[in-house]
Amino acid sequence: MLHNEKELIKRITNGEIELFSIIAEHYAQAVHTLIVRIVGSQEDAEELTQDVLLRAFEHLRMFSHKSSLSTWIYRIAYNLAISYTRHRRLSYYSIDENRIRQVQDDELEQMEATADNEQHIEALARAIRQLDAEERALITLFYYEERSVAECAEITAQSQTNIKVRLHRIRKKLYILLKDGKK
Repeated sequence: MLHNEKELIKRITNGEIELFSIIAEHYAQAVHTLIVRIVGSQEDAEELTQDVLLRAFEHLRMFSHKSSLSTWIYRIAYNLAISYTRHRRLSYYSIDENRIRQVQDDELEQMEATADNEQHIEALARAIRQLDAEERALITLFYYEERSVAECAEITAQSQTNIKVRLHRIRKKLYILLKDGKK
């Protein structure tokens, strides 16, 4: 969070637009990281990051302080990146729903217990790249950006219950992708 965020926003919306550079510099890298994990391309992520910051600037007067500025900006980034992937119709690895339901929680615990092994981490990164854009976004927000379930729900406009269910389902998909990758 930026120091004295409310005052900074007030000054920007009252005409000191050059101060937006403080917000842009503070959030640009985190926004870029989220977007590149969703769209999978550095170049596209750079362009989309600029679009996010421009939209944040253009709509700053609409920011209501009901959430943190970072959550609001992440929501803009999430929506733009997901929209971009839908228009590009980027493909992802599909897994049969029955296979996902068959994965037991103790199998997930075993997978998470070996998460410190370097080979496992590389395999996990490859598996994450095979998820669809919304799943990659949720993994990024929750695990990499360490956003709470409540923040993930707010950013993605979903219920907290849905976020918990989706995260659990994504872990099952990752388990399957890792297991299939070892064959």
